[in-house]
Amino acid sequence: MAKILTTINDYIWGAPLIIFLLATGIYLSVRLHFLQFSKLKLAFHLVLHSNDSESEGDVSGFQALCTALSSTIGTGNIVGVATAIAAGGPGALFWMWVSAFFGMATKYSEGLLAIKYRVKDENGQMAGGPMYYLQNGLGSRVLARLFAIFGMLVALLGIGTFTQVKSIASALTLGFSVPAWVTAIGLTAVVAFVTLGGISRIAAVAEKVIPFMCVFYIGGVILILATHISALPAALGLILKTAFTPDAIFGGGLGAAIQKGISRGIFSNESGLGSAPIAAAAARTDSCVEQGLISMTGTFIDTILVCTMTGLAIVITQAELPSLGLKGAAMTTYAFKQGMPVPLIGKYIVNIGLIFFAFTTIIGWNYYGERCVYYLKGIRAIRPYKIIFIIFVAIGPFLSIDSIFILADIVNGLMAVPNLIGLWGLHKVVLDETRMYFKGKKVSFQNERKAI
Repeated sequence: MAKILTTINDYIWGAPLIIFLLATGIYLSVRLHFLQFSKLKLAFHLVLHSNDSESEGDVSGFQALCTALSSTIGTGNIVGVATAIAAGGPGALFWMWVSAFFGMATKYSEGLLAIKYRVKDENGQMAGGPMYYLQNGLGSRVLARLFAIFGMLVALLGIGTFTQVKSIASALTLGFSVPAWVTAIGLTAVVAFVTLGGISRIAAVAEKVIPFMCVFYIGGVILILATHISALPAALGLILKTAFTPDAIFGGGLGAAIQKGISRGIFSNESGLGSAPIAAAAARTDSCVEQGLISMTGTFIDTILVCTMTGLAIVITQAELPSLGLKGAAMTTYAFKQGMPVPLIGKYIVNIGLIFFAFTTIIGWNYYGERCVYYLKGIRAIRPYKIIFIIFVAIGPFLSIDSIFILADIVNGLMAVPNLIGLWGLHKVVLDETRMYFKGKKVSFQNERKAI
């Protein structure tokens, strides 16, 4: 089975899809005048100061961002980075940066379209995401249904359940000697409590956990970098050098570093997959552009910040050396143990970070799957979907991790295709909305100056 899944995965995540993802990000970056550079400061200002209390929506813009981050900041930031470096070398981290930089323009466009084409469901809650801008914007019900089906599969079989649950079980077993069956029972109960409370409870949990865990985890890496500051230039040099070796670029078809770096980068930040706009659509806002800018910061935080921290810790401590035979969470744990002044602290930072990041990913993806199921079958299908999701969480600790990650990559790739087609088909809408918004801001600023 593992061989069959690997063959399917290699085909889906071959050169065509990677080029499609990068080309979409590059094209949108150019047409938006590299908005991810010029408007990043404004984007973070909106995250912290957006005034949305009187706008339509279910959660604040910041809560919508935290919900999106809850689904992206997970095993990809700890296990995924290590997996990419193990398979593609330190240079894979560079290609994760590349995918994230252009992915910011993609994520901006997804967030904008999510607000532009969102609708209300029978309960008065917002429903949006690629299935709605594919149907109502692009006019393709077929692509919309395909995306919803793939999105539901990612929630149930990919990022949403098995990969995260297995990682939590491994972290608790290795770090705290907790048996898998105990993890299964405890995690299932907590996930059921949070997810059955709907988007409001999910957003409330994400809003508290994500900022705290980012500071907690990044703080640990900063301590490693501070105590190994002399090794930092050599580590950065190694990352850049190994990103452009013949093997990194041409090995295995597209190149081990490029293929693993970009695929794991997408696995982590989900730019182009179409998941984040489902959360963005729930935000209380009247401006699709402002929510697009807020959404864009998610990719920056996830990959440029958190994944980079993990990658630097691994390279500085040489945890990626083949002679050590480490992979996944074991590699990151080794890096933190070696890098920390007190090794035991490093072990607990990784394991606690992994547990909380993976947990928030589970609850975030539960909501994504719910919206996909609602689109496909209506409000009555949501309760059965949640029950199935909770059951899958319960059996996750007992599955093979290699097959899990391969399966997650497969459904991720399938989900991206209809969404990317939608972004190309609706790029003029993105450009027009962006142009009108910033033209209005410029006129408003000029009027204010005249009044003064």
